[in-house]
Amino acid sequence: MAADYDELRTDVKETQESSLEDVKSANAPDARSVVRELDAPDDADALGIPGGEIVAEELTVVVVPAAKDEFTCASCFLVRHRSQIAREKDGHLYCRECEG
Repeated sequence: MAADYDELRTDVKETQESSLEDVKSANAPDARSVVRELDAPDDADALGIPGGEIVAEELTVVVVPAAKDEFTCASCFLVRHRSQIAREKDGHLYCRECEG
């Protein structure tokens, strides 16, 4: 027996029609209420903290200067060993990965 695979199954047709009726009858918010909700400030926005997190911990970082056999790539800004220099242009050094 041949089957028409392009034709919708009856259960799919029924659910599509019922879901359309559900959408039409649903109490959707109007545009003004959505705009008011988006314009309302969040607690994190009021504090001016990105991400809304309050961190009371002070971080301490020890900065180690580049060694004599290291350089900072002018493209990726990573500290590399001098053996990784691919080229020098206008006093800037570029690593092999960036020149790759």
